[in-house]
Amino acid sequence: MSAREERRFSVLDMIDAAFFAFSALAIVWLALQLFSYGVKPGWPMLLLVVFWLVVSYLALPRLHRVLTAIYVPGYFIGRTRTSDGLLGDPVNLALRGNEAQVHRALTQSGWIRADDLTFAASVKITVNTVKRASYPTAPVSPLHLFDRQQDFAYQREVDNSPAKRHHVRFWRCPEGWLLPGGIAVDWLAAGTFDRSVGLSLFTLQVTHKIEEDTDVERDFLIQTITEADPAVDVEVIEGYSSGYHSRNGGGDRILTDGNLPIIDVRALDVPESVVTQPTDSRDLRPASIVFGSIVAALRGIFTLILAVGALASPADVLGGQDLTAAQVDAVKFTYAAVFLVVGALDLLLAWKAMSGRNWARLLLMAVGAVSVALIAVQTYGSRVQASQLPVTALTIFVLLALSSHRAREWSTRRSAHDEDLGARIVSKMG
Repeated sequence: MSAREERRFSVLDMIDAAFFAFSALAIVWLALQLFSYGVKPGWPMLLLVVFWLVVSYLALPRLHRVLTAIYVPGYFIGRTRTSDGLLGDPVNLALRGNEAQVHRALTQSGWIRADDLTFAASVKITVNTVKRASYPTAPVSPLHLFDRQQDFAYQREVDNSPAKRHHVRFWRCPEGWLLPGGIAVDWLAAGTFDRSVGLSLFTLQVTHKIEEDTDVERDFLIQTITEADPAVDVEVIEGYSSGYHSRNGGGDRILTDGNLPIIDVRALDVPESVVTQPTDSRDLRPASIVFGSIVAALRGIFTLILAVGALASPADVLGGQDLTAAQVDAVKFTYAAVFLVVGALDLLLAWKAMSGRNWARLLLMAVGAVSVALIAVQTYGSRVQASQLPVTALTIFVLLALSSHRAREWSTRRSAHDEDLGARIVSKMG
C-alpha cells in the first residue's frame, strides 16, 4: 500500500471512529429522552418497554464496544469476542484439513449446518422458541475471532426445541498463523451447549444460556466425529491455557481444563468437485447494511411523496399565508424541487450503500448525524415531542447500523474489491 493510500485509509478510519462515537452518544441521548416520559398509564408505559429495548440492544452494546476496544486485547488469548467486544466462549477445539473435509466430518456425524443470521432467521428462531417448535438449522449468534465473525456453524437440536442444542462455531485461521508454541492448524472452533433461554447479565438481551462445563461439549463433538469415521485422528495439547472459571459475554459461567484437542480430518476423501471457494464471513452482506439502506430508501420514498403533495396541495405547505397566485406557484415548485432532490438523493445513497459503496454509507451517516444534532440543539433543555420520537429514533438506528464494525468492514472490502477489479480491467484494456 502506498503512502497516499495509507493516509486515505487513516482519514477514513478517523471519520468512521467519529461516527461510531457520535452514534453511541446519540443512542444514550435517545434513551434519556424516552425515560423522561416516566412511568404513567397509557402509551408512556409502552415507551418504557421501548426504553428497555433501546438500552439493552443498542445503547449498552455500543458502549461496551467503545470501552472494550480500549481494554480488551486484540491478540489471540483463547477466547472469542461478542459483537459488543466482550469476551465470549472459550476456543476449545482446533482442526486440520480443508473446508470440504471439515463439512464432511460434521455432516456424516449427525451435525447440521446452521443458517446464516438474517432478519428472517432471527424472527423464525424467536417464534419457534416461544412455540417450542423444531428449527434444526437455527442460526447462532455471531462471535468474533481474528477480528471477524465465525465463517460457519453447526448444531444438533435437543428435544426438537431451538432453546436446547449442541452447537459449534468455526473460524478459518489466517494464512501462516500459528498457535502459541508454534503449532499450525487450519481452523479454530468454539463448542458449547445451549441449556435454556434467558437474559444476558451484561446487556439484558434475550439470549441462550450455555452449560457451564464447556469441556463436556468439546468432548461430545470429538466423540461424534471419531465414531462416524475412524480415519479421523485427534491429538491433545495439554495445558494449552490455564484451567479457569470465568464468564462469557452473556454472563454465563464457563469452566474448562485448558486442554486443546486438534481434530485431523485430512484423511477424509472429498471429491474435487465438492471443494469450493473458501468461505469468508466478511463477504456476507451484514444485516446492519440491509436495515440502514432500507430505512434510508423508505425515507426517500416518503420525501418524494411530500414533493407530490406540495404540488397537489400547496395550502398544506404555505400554512395559510396570503400570497398571490404567482407567489403560490413559486413556493410550491420550490418546495417540490427540494423534496424531489432530497428524496432522490436518499434513494441513490441507499442503493449505493446496499451495493457496498463506502462513500454512500459515509454520506448517509453524515446526513443522520446532522439531523440528530439539529434536533438535539432545538430541544436543548426540554424533551423531544412525542410526534418527533419515531423519526428521530429511526434516524439514530440507521446511524448505529451503518457505523457498526460489520457494516464498515463489508463496505470497505467491497469498495476495495471494486477498485481492484476496475484497475485490472483498465490495465487489460490499455
